[in-house]
Amino acid sequence: MERKYKDLTSPADLKSHDTGTGPDRQQRPDYVDLLPPCNHACPAGENIQAWLALAQDKKFEEAWQVIIEDNPMPAVMGRACYHPCEDGCNRTFIDSPVSIHAIERFLGDEAIRKNWKVEFDKKPGGKRVLVVGAGPSGLSTAYHLTRLGHSVEIHEAGPIAGGMMHFGIPAYRLPRSILDHEVERILAMGVKIVLDHKVENVLKEKKAGGFDAVFIAVGAHLSKKIDIPGMDTGKFLDAIAFLKQVEEGEKPKIGRRVAIYGGGNTAMDAARTAKRMGATEATIIYRRDQKHMPAHEFEAEEALEEGVKINWLRTIKAMDEEAFTVEVMRLEEGRPVPTGQFETLEADTLILAVGQDTDTGFLKNVPGIGFNKDGTVIVGPDMMTGHEGIFAGGDMVPSQRSVTVAIGHGKKAARHIDGFLRSASYNKPPKHPIVGHERLQLWYNTTAPQKEQASLSVQKRIESFDEIKAGLSEEEALFESQRCLSCGNCFECDGCYAACPEDAIIKLGAGNRYEYDFDRCTGCAICYEQCPCHAIEMIPEPKNLRLCP
Repeated sequence: MERKYKDLTSPADLKSHDTGTGPDRQQRPDYVDLLPPCNHACPAGENIQAWLALAQDKKFEEAWQVIIEDNPMPAVMGRACYHPCEDGCNRTFIDSPVSIHAIERFLGDEAIRKNWKVEFDKKPGGKRVLVVGAGPSGLSTAYHLTRLGHSVEIHEAGPIAGGMMHFGIPAYRLPRSILDHEVERILAMGVKIVLDHKVENVLKEKKAGGFDAVFIAVGAHLSKKIDIPGMDTGKFLDAIAFLKQVEEGEKPKIGRRVAIYGGGNTAMDAARTAKRMGATEATIIYRRDQKHMPAHEFEAEEALEEGVKINWLRTIKAMDEEAFTVEVMRLEEGRPVPTGQFETLEADTLILAVGQDTDTGFLKNVPGIGFNKDGTVIVGPDMMTGHEGIFAGGDMVPSQRSVTVAIGHGKKAARHIDGFLRSASYNKPPKHPIVGHERLQLWYNTTAPQKEQASLSVQKRIESFDEIKAGLSEEEALFESQRCLSCGNCFECDGCYAACPEDAIIKLGAGNRYEYDFDRCTGCAICYEQCPCHAIEMIPEPKNLRLCP
């Protein structure tokens, strides 16, 4: 709302100012919007606070539509995401964070159950884009490019879409029916997919298909190789191959005692899968301690609950047909250092989970594309490689490897590809400052413990690959969404309106918030002190200015 001001420097004006607030006021309140820490922490860039506000009003489909503006697979992400948004949640300093991922899962499952459709206006003048790889990053890019008006075709080397979501995440964490539904929704938007088609020559395929741009998102399917003396005498598998075999219905012969070498999420999944495949002992060997492991803490906790053993501070030095020689390590500034102490561990099979690489060999002959020492592809801030019109993301580029990050890469890449195709560079809008817990004024009782998702008993878990978590009911999801504090953004609680002693706050109607009558406002800051979510700042009074009536 535009306001007009007049000069108050003349004595006549000062004398005629009968409210006593104009020149005496040193500060004035100002309604602001700040960035909640949950939004800031989300690798997919979701507007979490916005869809939580809709969910707490039981506007579930509207909330889902807001989510899918940024993330095309809420039901998948509600299960597979490691939810850093909850680590940042300001409620952590009160009782426990809002269970954001559980609410997202509820909304995603509701969308599948009720067959909600993606609502979007397709921009005209689109071009043709080739996406190489149907993993989370490739699917996300295709989805967002379609929303932006482009025609997208995915070429996938495997027999099914989903990439590492399908072959790397066990079904007890991500049921395949859920993944399939969300992939089908993307394809139903008009995305074309060609399966069992491995791209060997990117430039040739680009030209043959008449594509205007290419996004490459080949996942990290290749297990890293390590050399352990005596490996040839023992039985070993790589974790990715093992998980893929199980996913395809095979039953690898692993024996009764299984050792898993590594400390990441894949190691945890391999150990827990081994238990479900009949191993009576599944032991993880990792060279650092739990504090320094790459696996998420909840993954390790669930593995331990299921009877998986973890030998921290150990590294394998040699192996034979039935045993391993491991050396005890100690940490110096977080780095493992040998101690010269050795132990012997018995196992029938060793599963290697020491990391994965991407197969980027098919890009070596593309002019301009560069590579880092670890084999990842060098891209610019716009996700474009050194070859104009060819973009890359997901596991192929330097970043944390997770489904969430990959989906975020897809959205980012799509926006830059859209800018490239329309000759109008995409510029990310600036963000508001983050609002921390110390800035909140919680004058009301906010204690409301988090709703836990029901889960299978440990014994039932290891008997099958049934999903462990049951999700939230509608009532539980509603309650959980209402625990959101709306950090940094006005939710029209009327705290400022009721507290103002000068009646200087004007209500503008539901959804329109408030404005100040500065002819009445004294700058006392009571409204600022009463705002629970810090949506009001006190700013210096503009010099020699007064609001005209």
